[in-house]
Amino acid sequence: MTTVQQAYEQLRQQLQILYDQREAAAIAAAVIMHITGLDNIGRLINKHQQLTQEQEQYYHAITKELFQQKPLQYILHEAPFYGMDLYVDETVLIPRPETEELVQWIIDEVNTNSSRFNIPYSILDIGTGSGCIPIALGKHLPATAVHAIDISEKALAVAQRNAAAQGVPVQFHILDILNKSDWKQLSRFDIIVSNPPYITEKEAMDMHNNVLLHEPHTALFVPDEQPLLFYEAIASFGLQHLNNNGLLFFEINEAYGNEIVNMLAARGYQNIELKKDMQGKDRMVKAVLFG
Repeated sequence: MTTVQQAYEQLRQQLQILYDQREAAAIAAAVIMHITGLDNIGRLINKHQQLTQEQEQYYHAITKELFQQKPLQYILHEAPFYGMDLYVDETVLIPRPETEELVQWIIDEVNTNSSRFNIPYSILDIGTGSGCIPIALGKHLPATAVHAIDISEKALAVAQRNAAAQGVPVQFHILDILNKSDWKQLSRFDIIVSNPPYITEKEAMDMHNNVLLHEPHTALFVPDEQPLLFYEAIASFGLQHLNNNGLLFFEINEAYGNEIVNMLAARGYQNIELKKDMQGKDRMVKAVLFG
C-alpha cells in the first residue's frame, strides 16, 4: 500500500514533465487534500498513513486524467474563487485570480461611492460562464439586483448551479451580446462588468495544452483582425443601458489596454482608468458614463 507522502512525492515528480516545480507541487498537494482531507501540514504529520484501496484507485484515476493534460479543476469539478468553491466543467472557463482582482475593484468602488446609486442598485455581468463574477458581487454587495448573461445554455446551467449553492439570487439570461436585436431584452443598469473573450487566435500557439485542449474556445478567443470585438459591442451596449453615472468594468488582454481606453473615450466614456493586476500587467479598465 502507498502512504500519503509517497503518493504526494510520486505525483509531484511525475507532474514536472508537464508543469514547473512549483505548480507540480501545488497540484499534487491539492490531489492529496481532495482524496484524504489532509492539507500540507496534515500530510507531513501523518506521512506514514496509508491510502485506502478506494483512495488509491481514485488517486490513479485522477493521475491518468492529469496526464491527458486535463486541468485539475475540471477533474475535481471545483475551483476556488473569492472565498467560494465553485462547480466547473468543460463548458465554462476556470475562474482566474485576475478576475478576483476585478471583483475586488468593483466592491471597493461601490463601497466607497455607494451614494451614487439608488438602492438596490443593479449589476449586469456579460459572458458570465461559471457565474463567478455576479455570484461574488451578489454575496458581498447584498444591496444589489444582479443579472448575468451568456450565449451558452450549458454555461448558464453551471452558473445557476453555483448561484444556488452559494445562496445568491442572480437573474440569468441567455443572450448574445453581439446581436444588437437582443439588447432590448435587457433594462438599464448601474454597473456593467465583463470578462469577455480577448485572446487573439495568433496567441494560441503560446498557450498550454491544458487550456487549449479543454477550456471552451468560444469563451477564450477572438479573431486576430477584431481583437476588440466584444469590448466595442459592450461599450456600445452600455451607451444605451447604463444609468447616469453608471460604471463599466472590463477584464482585458494586456496587449490592448491603450486601444480599449481610446475606444471608450471615443464613445464618450469619461474618468477612464487602466489598472494593473498583481503581476504588473494591464488587466482591468473602469469607465464612467455621465448622462
